[in-house]
Formats: sequence, structure tokens, C-alpha cells
Amino acid sequence: MEKVTSADGTTIAYDRLGSGHPLILVGGALCDRHALRPLADELANHFDVVTYDRRGRGDSGDSTPYDVQREVDDIAALLTAVGGTAALYGHSSGAGLAAIAASRLPFTKVVLHEPPYGPDDVDPSDDGEQVLELIRDGQNREAVELFLLMTGMPKPEALQVAAAPGVAELAPTLAYDFAVMGHEGTTPVATLRAITPPTLVIAGTATAPFMLDAAHRIVAILPNATLTELPDQSHVVPPEILAPVIGRV
Repeated sequence: MEKVTSADGTTIAYDRLGSGHPLILVGGALCDRHALRPLADELANHFDVVTYDRRGRGDSGDSTPYDVQREVDDIAALLTAVGGTAALYGHSSGAGLAAIAASRLPFTKVVLHEPPYGPDDVDPSDDGEQVLELIRDGQNREAVELFLLMTGMPKPEALQVAAAPGVAELAPTLAYDFAVMGHEGTTPVATLRAITPPTLVIAGTATAPFMLDAAHRIVAILPNATLTELPDQSHVVPPEILAPVIGRV
């Protein structure tokens, strides 16, 4: 484990393995750097891979008040640590964060894997506010359960994941992911149009329909993008299937 100091003084923990062009991996909700380690292992033969704990998670610090720009600053610190040039991959809400970072920082290439942008013409659900209320009340496990149900996860699986060691401790950072996604998760057109590097958008054909729709929608917005659909894959893709696709960047 290595550490960098972000612009606000927060310590960000990261791991680095492999060789080649640097590639920073950004995890989604309820993920620390260890969740991305299997993917990093698959990519390490082709890239100098960085996995890190987003602020408030794992071995990284945190500060208040939360602001999405602070997370962009964290990524900027990692970019500096690897020499100032890197590609960027983000999954789920981590793809939402990667999109924001890529619109403000100089990356060589960008991979956005199923950012959960909802349809712009659908009224937002109040489930997100209920998740935040549960967190404020200290009901972290219940907050995780509700969040996972929001994503379409079957209830038995949601209950199992929420009960896994360490998961409930990450519940407060769900508020960060909601902030990254703009709470309602509608498509950030201006942000996407500001991403100039070549961008690969990935979506599975068996994923939630709104995520597949979002992938098609954002490819039409991004200035320099291609879409890769993974047959029969859902939101979480086995690393041995996903890594070769990322390796094309």
C-alpha cells in the first residue's frame, strides 16, 4: 500500500501493480480498492494499474464537508503520483466520477463501464432520500439493503451483501455516490461533452435496461467514443472477460 495527499490534506491509499502505461481504476458504490484487485491482477500484464480507496473508505482518510471536487482532486493526486499521464477506468457510480474527472483532468484514454444515468424524462424516485435518511439515523445495514434493492438486486442477495463483513461500514459513502451522480442520476451532457480523449463505453446485454440505454445515449454525446456491448453480461463482469476489453484502450 502507498499513499498520496490530496489537495485538502486528505490521505488517499492506493496499490500499484504491473507494468506499462498507467491505468487508474475507480470503484463504484460500496467498493474499496480490494474489490478491484481481481481486475487489476488481470490487467497487470499490460498496464501499470492503480487501485485506490476512495475517500471515506478502507485506508483512506476523509474530510467535511463532502464535495465531488474533492474526489476529483484525489484522482488528480494519483495522476501526479504516476507521472502525470494515465488512462482512466470507472465502473458504475465510479464511472460517473471518472467522467467528471476526465472532463477536468488530462487523461490519455477513458473507459466508462455502465455509469447509472437514469432516463431524463422519468421522475426521480424518493428511494435515494430514504437511503440518506437511514444513514443519518445510523441504520447503515438497512441503508445498504435499500440501495441494493434500488439497483435491481434481488432481495435475498441484497440482504446477504448488506450483512457481509465491512459493507455496512461503507454505507455513509453512499451519500458521496449520490452526489457524484447528481442524486437523480440524469445524464450530465455538459460534462460528457467536455471529455476529449478517446472513450470506450462498456455495457452488458444482460444488465439493467436503463444502464444499457444510458450507454447508447452517452456514446452519442461524447465527442470521441465507441461502444462495446458484452454479450450475456450483467452489471458485474468477471475480470477475465472484462480485462481484455479494457486492454484495447
